[in-house]
Amino acid sequence: MNLNLILTAVTPGIALAVVIYLVDKHDREPVKLLVKTFIGGAIITIPTVFLESFLVGFNIFGGIIGIAYQAFIVAGFSEEFMKRLVVNKVAYYDKHFDEKLDGIVYAVFSALGFATVENIIYVVFRFSDVESVGVYRAVLSVPAHMLFAVTMGYYLSLAKFSKTEVEKRFYYKKSLTAPMLLHGTFNFILMSGNGFLMILFIPFVIYLWSINIKKLNIYYQESKIINTVDPDDGDNL
Repeated sequence: MNLNLILTAVTPGIALAVVIYLVDKHDREPVKLLVKTFIGGAIITIPTVFLESFLVGFNIFGGIIGIAYQAFIVAGFSEEFMKRLVVNKVAYYDKHFDEKLDGIVYAVFSALGFATVENIIYVVFRFSDVESVGVYRAVLSVPAHMLFAVTMGYYLSLAKFSKTEVEKRFYYKKSLTAPMLLHGTFNFILMSGNGFLMILFIPFVIYLWSINIKKLNIYYQESKIINTVDPDDGDNL
């Protein structure tokens, strides 16, 4: 097995996980719980593959509708549902999930665990003879998983800290549907092969980064205010 390919596959996910850990500087989560969430995301990749294979069997559609089914249901729904499941089982009810930024942190760690194993599958096994795959996935696919997770964690936290059951149910559903739609759109553009849609891909990626950095910064600022004596020092992400 090629060690360089393995390093290429695992480095992006671990590097981004470290970045998110460092961003959460005012009330860092226990490393043990974060590692558990990351490993949970990695392990959940295996049943997700079987779920996706099962759902593919229902794709009776042709053309653009079939591609949309593949992008939004097979990939978008399956992967985001399973990554959220890990957060729910490992961290959602833990006492350390005590502020809104935590939802993003745990969702990102679950997603990056998932993305790391997925990366190994693609880079080391499926396309080991195509060097550009590792670069492409390091620049686009793995960061995309992180960005979908920021949206997921943003709404998971709104659900967890909602004051009413109606709000809780609304945001909990949105913690799946919102990242699912972003994930599906990302995949749909790439899978379509449509020249016009491909023109929209870079603006869409810029949009992904923009909205999710804003979401992350909202909770970062809230964490800073809660956990520091002087909340008016103007520190921003």
